[in-house]
Amino acid sequence: MKGTGGLLARTGSTAPPVTTGREDARQAAREELSKPLYHENDPGLFQRVLNRFWEWVGDLFDHASGATPGGTLGLVAIAVFAVLVVAALWWRLGAPRRAVHGAAGALFDDGIRSAADHRAAADALAAEGRWNEAVQERMRAVVRSLEERTLLDPRPGRTADEAAAEAAASLPSQAEALRAAARTFDDVTYGARPANEAMYASLRTLDQTLTRTKPLLTGPTP
Repeated sequence: MKGTGGLLARTGSTAPPVTTGREDARQAAREELSKPLYHENDPGLFQRVLNRFWEWVGDLFDHASGATPGGTLGLVAIAVFAVLVVAALWWRLGAPRRAVHGAAGALFDDGIRSAADHRAAADALAAEGRWNEAVQERMRAVVRSLEERTLLDPRPGRTADEAAAEAAASLPSQAEALRAAARTFDDVTYGARPANEAMYASLRTLDQTLTRTKPLLTGPTP
């Protein structure tokens, strides 16, 4: 019994438990979680930056909608209104800028070609649906035709507006149509306004009409 008791006493004895401090446990957890195994599916740097940006936008939108009458719907309405105002101002204030650019830009930017050459180029471009270039070539055909008829003096650097104003002196019945054609040319060439089939058709009709219009010839007063 004595020997058994001694064996039981030695077997039943336990060592004091090992305890880990809070800071050591936190450090061990950080080291474990820093292993690549836990980060295989993490988003890349760009995705993290993008996510943070959208979180910032969302927070900004939430704060703004809370301070705006009508909440989110009111904020959306204000944003749409602001966009419309900017678009309207750009359209209204862009016209003078286009006119300034047009006044400084020459109508012809290449070598001398006949009116027939410009007409052929314009029709070919129109057949391809390249309306911007077709409009430009047709306006050049109009002015070159007037030069060939000696209704305009050939002058390098002449603008579409100048050509329309000078031609109106001998073709007063077409003065408004000439001014409209010049505005179309300036808007398309310098104002980044996209041309369309209707614009080209209008210029083509003007070109054909001018060839049939008799000029008002003024001579010296006796």
